Amino acid sequence: MDTTLEDPLVGRVLDDRYRIDARIAAGGMATVYRAVDTRLDRILALKVMHPALASDAAFVDRFIREAKSVARLAHPNVVAVFDQGTDGPYVYLAMEYVSGCTLRDVLRERGALQPRAALDILEPVLAALGAAHRAGFVHRDMKPENVLIGDDGRVKVADFGLVRSVDSVTNTTGSVLGTVSYLAPEQIENGVADTRVDVYACGVVLYEMLTGSKPHVGATPAQVLYQHLHEDVPPPSAAVPGLPVGLDGLVASATARNPDLRPYDAAALFGLAREARAELTDVELDAVPPQARAVERSSTEDRTGVIPRPVAAQPVNLTSRFETPPLDPPAPPGGRRS
Repeated sequence: MDTTLEDPLVGRVLDDRYRIDARIAAGGMATVYRAVDTRLDRILALKVMHPALASDAAFVDRFIREAKSVARLAHPNVVAVFDQGTDGPYVYLAMEYVSGCTLRDVLRERGALQPRAALDILEPVLAALGAAHRAGFVHRDMKPENVLIGDDGRVKVADFGLVRSVDSVTNTTGSVLGTVSYLAPEQIENGVADTRVDVYACGVVLYEMLTGSKPHVGATPAQVLYQHLHEDVPPPSAAVPGLPVGLDGLVASATARNPDLRPYDAAALFGLAREARAELTDVELDAVPPQARAVERSSTEDRTGVIPRPVAAQPVNLTSRFETPPLDPPAPPGGRRS
């Protein structure tokens, strides 16, 4: 959503190539804009580092190095990186623009999802992370805001801005990176991350999709961090009676507080997710959780129409080779980018 009309970059052409049309997201390290590549005449997302950070040569070097790493992934479920450059005080990445919504939008609008929809979203996320893990990188900031769902139903992982080499030192030197609700215990205790922190975060995201709420809540971030360290993620069936035990087991495996008890990477968790799906009947997959919201909205109001409402008789399979059209395509919205 365009949140500022006074942004100094809106309307400007960056690096004599990228015309910035609108601001669509802002984070701690960068602002993301919808832009037009005037050479190729295509819409893309431009991620521009905050000028204060751009003055730090070491930070800029890391930003560029990590962008090159992500660009090499070339996976259909990873938001593509096209270009990187600088223009005066601005350091930017040119990336694929995904018109649609985030998983956070879906959860906000829909509440809990049917198991089929939850798995349809989880599996391409794990495919993307699995490719990153096998290439030697860790995302470290998995959360619903970084899962993009296009108007065509494609699921993509965004914002690899915190990506690190598995073999590199990943100590955060005192600052906790990532959103506290999805941090693995070892990230909190030691500030060190490997592929299993992404596995843990995906387990929390799956719990949230199945129940409509986060497993650990508190009045302060410190309270949430304490729960990650000392309390297991509860089984989703405790919040959704009748949920199959296989889904409880999947969440428990991914969110084990001891990282040695988790699947070693996202590819391994993907395998477990497919096994869990295979054990479910169609009735179980399409069961509507009591936390689901089935309020009817017009296509102009509903940006998450790519995910069928819980009352739909035959939900769309988002991952069937990414060729199945959405049941009720939403009106063309502004895109979401990381």
